[in-house]
Amino acid sequence: MALYEHVFIARPDISPAQVESLTEELKTLIEEKGGKVGKTEYWGLRNLAYRVHKHRKGHYGLIDIDANGDVLNELDRRQRLSDDIIRHMTVKVDAHTEEQSAILSKKDDRRRREQRR
Repeated sequence: MALYEHVFIARPDISPAQVESLTEELKTLIEEKGGKVGKTEYWGLRNLAYRVHKHRKGHYGLIDIDANGDVLNELDRRQRLSDDIIRHMTVKVDAHTEEQSAILSKKDDRRRREQRR
């Protein structure tokens, strides 16, 4: 089994609670197929670099996965059929990190700077 990072973008008109339930559904799918899920992160509602299906924003999420190709194929198939997912991408990595991703650590740095002022 190999290590992957899976990032998805959900439609902006759904609530953050729905994004969390969508993440839970993806986790159960991965675990049912024999994969393992590491950390999951919700990055929030963010601006897109360009319009995707007439949307300018999207809810971003990250899932660390330890799985084989069959799990990824099923995950890809389900997300292509889902109406809530705008885009998704899976990238193979050498190792997972336990610390926060760069997106979340950047937000924390901004908050610390604002608190100092």
